[in-house]
Amino acid sequence: MRVTVFAALLPAIAFGGSPFATGANATQQQLVAILTPLAAVAVMVSGAMAWFGRLSWWWMVAVVIGTVLVFGGPQIVSWIRGLFGV
Repeated sequence: MRVTVFAALLPAIAFGGSPFATGANATQQQLVAILTPLAAVAVMVSGAMAWFGRLSWWWMVAVVIGTVLVFGGPQIVSWIRGLFGV
């Protein structure tokens, strides 16, 4: 009875998400915020090294493709799911 009254008075708490999902989303956002500048620096450094001949251009391409796959993963999954109608 008390829980029902409490939920009726504070509907935002009644519709709250699970703690695991909230914590996982917060962790993902923090990791993306930290890794975004590092990925930009990695692309710039590998590009400069490839330009000066210290690194193969294939490594530069691999760094760019890896960055796209890591940061664009959720979008790629949604494209594939939309393609197959899932």
